[in-house]
Amino acid sequence: MKWTDIQDIAIALTEAHPDIDPKTIRFTDLHRWVMALPGFDDDANRSGEKILEAIQQAWIDEV
Repeated sequence: MKWTDIQDIAIALTEAHPDIDPKTIRFTDLHRWVMALPGFDDDANRSGEKILEAIQQAWIDEV
């Protein structure tokens, strides 16, 4: 997965952190959790606030 695989990341986060309310997550934690996902293989510096916001919204939509 890459940072642009927003929907796949959201699904993986839902499975990895089922007890977390994605509305309450800090972007620093979100960034760390995405980097730790199995199958995620992208440069940590390629993400930004826009990408993290999109991932968070997709995660909210997923749950």
